[in-house]
Amino acid sequence: MTELSLPGPTPRPSARGSVLYRLVWKWHFLASLYVLPFLAFLSITGGLYLYKPQIEAWLYADRVHVTAPAGAQMIALEQQIALLEATRIRGITLSGDGTSSTMIEHDDADGVRSIAWIDPYVGEVLASVARDDMAMEILRNLHGELLLGDVGTKFVELAAHWAIVMFVTGVILWWPRGARQLTDAVALPRGSLRERSWWRETHLFTGFLATVLIVPILITGLPWTDVWGGGLSQVQQATGQDSRSLRFSGDAPSSTASDGQTIAYAEIVAIAEAEGLTYPLEMRPPRRDGDAFWIRSASPHRSDQTELVIDRYSGALLARVDFADNPPVARAVSWGISFHQGEAYGWLNVAQNTLAALLGVILSISGFVAWWMRRPAGSLGVPKAPEARLGTGIFMVAIALMMLFPLMGGSLLVVLALDRLVFRRLGWFQTA
Repeated sequence: MTELSLPGPTPRPSARGSVLYRLVWKWHFLASLYVLPFLAFLSITGGLYLYKPQIEAWLYADRVHVTAPAGAQMIALEQQIALLEATRIRGITLSGDGTSSTMIEHDDADGVRSIAWIDPYVGEVLASVARDDMAMEILRNLHGELLLGDVGTKFVELAAHWAIVMFVTGVILWWPRGARQLTDAVALPRGSLRERSWWRETHLFTGFLATVLIVPILITGLPWTDVWGGGLSQVQQATGQDSRSLRFSGDAPSSTASDGQTIAYAEIVAIAEAEGLTYPLEMRPPRRDGDAFWIRSASPHRSDQTELVIDRYSGALLARVDFADNPPVARAVSWGISFHQGEAYGWLNVAQNTLAALLGVILSISGFVAWWMRRPAGSLGVPKAPEARLGTGIFMVAIALMMLFPLMGGSLLVVLALDRLVFRRLGWFQTA
């Protein structure tokens, strides 16, 4: 009797087995153990933060938008500030559209840094809340420091560094080789959610897209970090490539007189308008006798962000800093931050970063599920790989990475020490 067999679905070809492939896979796996939980968390928080203006406009609609009574004129900023029991005025933001409240950042009577919204037509404090209690401020702190302060920033920075390793090794694993063709690598996953191959292919496909979209976000976020960002700042200062901004600088010129009558805030705004500054405007009033007014355009477009320093007594323009006045590295860092926040090229930048955030979540979930379905019961399922021999080339690459990413280099030394002294004795992260 002839046995008849029907052809089933052809499995997608893959390439495995080489020493390099298995070494890369093991490093990819170990990096992912640390990175993927952070990647999912940072993708969610960062994706939401992209929509800060829209979310805050919805959350605080009752205090952001105002209606001018017929024939009403705005009261002076000095009178608006006097409505607050403030010990310090940190900043005043003016929208310039006539339909928004005046937003004032200040320290309240108890010294708590707060945000107040004032109706400029009727002279009423619409609301005042502690800045750190605002929803988007909490989200920002979650994204940047996990609400753990300086310690949390180190964990986030370390995750960003190792994420770059994860993506680089992931691209090597994704790259077509052997029977696996480019058409296989870029094709949408086939199969069922119940099959590990579907989750694996989803992870590979998503990882390729995520590498293109997420790695630039990771790199542009590094200037905010403590270790890498702090080192970059020192290099910029040493090479004259630091920002010319006077916002937090002690180099801002002082007012020319030690005493006298401070000019009205309205005059400062009029000078800013005459100098061509784009709304919204952010102003910082002087605190001491010799201090001057600082005002800038708070436009999300970097090229519009001009700063002025104005004498508090005479109204003389003491300094002007345009974005173009910054050296190339400072401009590049600033544009990178703008890109990271979804402000560099309007809605397209927001859409691109939103897609990146979505891919980060899918990548994390698919990687976890594929690992969970693959791992042997009671084991982490670390990919089998021979012990790596540190040749000259690999050693030089490792040294270069440690110099480029010091925090990652330090963590790598710690991991290698723990592996030799602890993990091997306990049998952790070991393979046949």
